[in-house]
Amino acid sequence: MQILNKETGTWKWGILCLIFLAPFFFLTYGFANNYASQLLNVPSIVYDWEKHIPLWAWSIVPYWSIDLFYGLSLLLCWNKFELKQHALRLFTAQLISISCFLLFPLKFSFERPPLDGFFGLWFDVLMGFDKPFNQAPSLHIVLLVILWDFFHRHSPGRWKYLVDFWSLLIGISVLTTWQHHFIDIPTGLLAGAFCLWLFPITAKSPFKKDGLQILTPKHLKLGSYYLCGTVLCLILAYGLKPWGLWLLYPAISLFGVALSYALVRPHFFQKQADGNLSIAAKMLFAPYLIFAWLNSRIWTKKHPEDSQIFKFENTTIFLGRIPTRSTTEKYQAVFDCVAELPVYAKSSYFQYTSLDLIPLQADQLQQAVESFNQLIDTTSAQHSQQNILIFCALGYSRSSAILCAWLLQKQHAAHVNDAIQMVQSARPWVKLNEVQIKNLNTYQLKLKGLAP
Repeated sequence: MQILNKETGTWKWGILCLIFLAPFFFLTYGFANNYASQLLNVPSIVYDWEKHIPLWAWSIVPYWSIDLFYGLSLLLCWNKFELKQHALRLFTAQLISISCFLLFPLKFSFERPPLDGFFGLWFDVLMGFDKPFNQAPSLHIVLLVILWDFFHRHSPGRWKYLVDFWSLLIGISVLTTWQHHFIDIPTGLLAGAFCLWLFPITAKSPFKKDGLQILTPKHLKLGSYYLCGTVLCLILAYGLKPWGLWLLYPAISLFGVALSYALVRPHFFQKQADGNLSIAAKMLFAPYLIFAWLNSRIWTKKHPEDSQIFKFENTTIFLGRIPTRSTTEKYQAVFDCVAELPVYAKSSYFQYTSLDLIPLQADQLQQAVESFNQLIDTTSAQHSQQNILIFCALGYSRSSAILCAWLLQKQHAAHVNDAIQMVQSARPWVKLNEVQIKNLNTYQLKLKGLAP
């Protein structure tokens, strides 16, 4: 990956980015603060329990420290690609936060008592340019998410724990310095996650298209369902506020899923080479991920076992649902067809990810089979006997279609119906729809050179 290639002299470009971002930060932040201060009425969103939050004067130290980490991060990037992505994250964080401050201005409602001594001095400096506005999302938290990701990635071994600990102190400090109300924290976390997700470093960019699959009515149909869920959550959030505002989280998550279908982009979930999802995708899609995992377990409750489909030479192929970490230990290799859920594999791992309930098209089947063959060849060179698991969320459709295509490609099945029968004889609850069967037939024609 690009991020592993270190380039000398990147810090010079980092200085240029800092020369632009630092003034941009203070000018836009000050503008939003002054704008809100001139309004006649600026509301506050505060829960009753927040009055029990203590004021810890010492926490001004971690609060201020984020400024140091902000500047250092731009000087420590490994290469220009990382610097570009990191600078875009910081710039986008500013745009999102300032836009929210201008469109939905909020005010911190507690009166901080006078503070003396060393810590009091730092509060005085802070109040010299800050006002009790610029609340949700907390720009401090948005930047913290971005900077935590940066320094956690750059820190070796146990130093990562120090990054985690100090980041936690910074996160707590926005409350214990009486700078923010609680609502500013979750909104800041989501905004920060969005910045990470929008400009990934170890995953495919959401701006890039899926090169093989084209938009189908099925994409639009499923996307519309998730869009309806988004609208429902928004209505409930508005009707049940302030506590109902928590429903904005699943609304954002479902809207992201709807876009992944409408734009045909399974890589919105940012599954990485090891089967895990990026931290940003986990944060943004958490409500949907929980639902998808529970759904996979509910539908497969009566048939949780993996099914042996085919055996040849030293290789036995199994078909099943998305496995747990302990399940993967039973296999020498696993092949992942799931875009929307993370996998924690302890064996050799390959993937061809696709969206749930979307039939795989002929070109996709071809690429997936090539990857599956690569997995078999790689593991057969390492093991005298190998058990291989191919899976999707349920082990019913995506993985079944790829396995059928592989049986055809290896001529273990003469016709599509024969391949389906081989799978269903071991796993009778597998049902491939008419569109998927049609795509398999097209794939077989491609194998014979009778289709483009």
